[in-house]
Amino acid sequence: MPYHFPLFVDLNGKKIVVVGGGTIARRRIDSLLPFGCRLVVIAPKLAGAPEGFTWLARPYASGDLEGAFLAVAATDDRSVNRRVGEEAKALGIPVSVADRKEECTFYFPALCEGGGVLAGVVSQGSGHHRTAQAAKAIRRTLEELE
Repeated sequence: MPYHFPLFVDLNGKKIVVVGGGTIARRRIDSLLPFGCRLVVIAPKLAGAPEGFTWLARPYASGDLEGAFLAVAATDDRSVNRRVGEEAKALGIPVSVADRKEECTFYFPALCEGGGVLAGVVSQGSGHHRTAQAAKAIRRTLEELE
């Protein structure tokens, strides 16, 4: 399988929808917040105290992605994640589906920042441990630039 092309985009002011409130969703939320997006989280429950984004404390519903620039499906319910992915694709919205790499139109990267440099690290949709190792090494290198 070929790699996905790394593309850095301006998220400032853009609507990003994260569906899910568990550990993976919370990591995605925390990663997105520093980029100035208008983050909307849709989940009946949310890990951690919500701040800096809009939390819709309810299940996902059809139409929730309207006007979104980017979508993330990170629930513990396969059918919900599939629905989010399908709706996003139908609307032409890039989507990351946490539990099915083949349903993603982009992979969420491990972010590495330091010395005024930002790097994103992904694998081909598997090998998360190897990606984490690479990100750790890159972070060490970037820290040396400061």
